[in-house]
Amino acid sequence: MKRFLANTTVKSNQKNTSIIADLKALFKAVVLISNVLPVFAGFWLALYFTNTSFMDYWQVFLLTIIGSTCIMAGALLLNNWYDVDIDSVMKRTQNRPTVTGTISLQLVFLMGVSFSVVGFILLLFVSLEAGLYALIGWVTYVFLYTMWSKRRYASNTLIGSLSGAVTPLIGWAAIAPVTHIVPITLFLLLFIWQMPHTFAIAMKKHDEYKAAKVAMLPVVQGFQVTKRHMLLYILCLFPLPFFLGSLGVPFLIVATLLNIGWLMVAIRGFFTKDDLKWANRMFIFSLNYLMIMLVMMIIVATF
Repeated sequence: MKRFLANTTVKSNQKNTSIIADLKALFKAVVLISNVLPVFAGFWLALYFTNTSFMDYWQVFLLTIIGSTCIMAGALLLNNWYDVDIDSVMKRTQNRPTVTGTISLQLVFLMGVSFSVVGFILLLFVSLEAGLYALIGWVTYVFLYTMWSKRRYASNTLIGSLSGAVTPLIGWAAIAPVTHIVPITLFLLLFIWQMPHTFAIAMKKHDEYKAAKVAMLPVVQGFQVTKRHMLLYILCLFPLPFFLGSLGVPFLIVATLLNIGWLMVAIRGFFTKDDLKWANRMFIFSLNYLMIMLVMMIIVATF
């Protein structure tokens, strides 16, 4: 009897773990969280620059975060639903529940639409402008990137970057109109940052993208062209911290040092013999770069 109960508990725990893993893969948990953080940063900076108390806007904050999370989750679900043929070829996505069949495509589609609708409704309660930026991001990611350009054009990364770049605008628009230099600079920062970040991923997974016939730049034009593009985009980041000078000299110094560090890593790519190892370094640096930048902004706006 004890052995039976123990086996039942183990199987139950394994089933629960499997369900959690499937949901994490389905919602692309890491991508979802990384997109919500800029929303939070935009909201927090708007409070700081408008000299507004968080306690006066805590309900708006909840609606903004929950609404933006829902609409991003909906877009990611629809991406999984549409890209099931690609995901079945690529090694890193073959365990997604849309590929394994543990969650039906019909259910994933319905979840994607439902989360998207709920997200839009919540953000419209926040402000029409916040809802508009969310709509731009959603349409860009679902239609212009996933369904139109991803399989056809090497410029798909440029198109897809627009959807990630509007995230801080959603947070800022919850408090004030996006007419300040700070949210505009945040938009440019996110837009430009995504290019070398995504190219690094595309280089790391070159063979998988090639097998899936996804028109990523490294697949279409090769590594050397991709490296030149990455270098150019990183150079474009250099002026942006100076438009955020109101965040203080320490922020300006750290941001500039991060840009210099990323540039140095990028230049090394032209002299390396192991492109995949270098691409991984670029990917890791890009993650740390964005995290440090956003956290610094939040800290400055807090203290």
